Amino acid sequence: MVDESIPINQAKWHLPSHPRRRHRQPSPGQSPRPVQPTRHHPYRPTPTSRHRHKHRHFSCRRCFCLSCFWSILILIAILLLAAIAAAAFYVLYRPHRPLFSVTSLKISTFNLTTTPSDDSTHLTTKINITLSAKNPNKKIIFLYDPMSITVLSNSVNLSNGSFPNFTNSPDNISIIHTSMGLNSQVLDADSLNSLKSDLKRKNGLPMEIVMDTMVGVKMEKLKMKKIGIRVKCDGIHGFVPNPKTHPAVAKTSNAKCKVDLRVKIFKWTF
Repeated sequence: MVDESIPINQAKWHLPSHPRRRHRQPSPGQSPRPVQPTRHHPYRPTPTSRHRHKHRHFSCRRCFCLSCFWSILILIAILLLAAIAAAAFYVLYRPHRPLFSVTSLKISTFNLTTTPSDDSTHLTTKINITLSAKNPNKKIIFLYDPMSITVLSNSVNLSNGSFPNFTNSPDNISIIHTSMGLNSQVLDADSLNSLKSDLKRKNGLPMEIVMDTMVGVKMEKLKMKKIGIRVKCDGIHGFVPNPKTHPAVAKTSNAKCKVDLRVKIFKWTF
């Protein structure tokens, strides 16, 4: 107990003192006890941090799924609208490709001459062709650019020509007539052998007409951009003209023409 005569603020409190633990010194000849290393426990996230990380991962995946869903939905909607527009266009206009046919092909000149000095063979031809271009549509107008016309026989170029631009009205037939002037060219050995072999045939020389041009489409007030087309007409058999029966008329009864689109990407044409 504290003496009442001593003020409280001056009283000394005597706490029991605990003696410090003394480290036991190893006895002579005894090895010291090894000190155990301090173990560091790995960081373990609390349940709250785990929940936040899972929620953030779920939100990113949800946003990605939603963006993919809306992108696919918009693409399907665009394709559906395009299909509806194409169906409406077909019902209103009933579009058809232009039709080409060979009316006549006449060979006025067909000469093979060999030059003794250099042993080269020259081919000189003069060909007149007449074709018809029909527009089977009732509400569509075809606008043709100038045509380049080539007459071939098994890849051997016989003659070249052209035809000016023209307009093909709905449900109308336009006549394409061109007279290819004298064309002279030097033939290589393969072309000469192929041509001589074909001239021996009884049914005549197999010939092909190739036309390249650009064509545009006009529908009432709507005018579309021009695209390239190639027209191939085969099944034609020509004959070498006889001086007495000049010119020689080719057989065109089995001629058929095919129209293909020509798509140009950069420097390549397909």
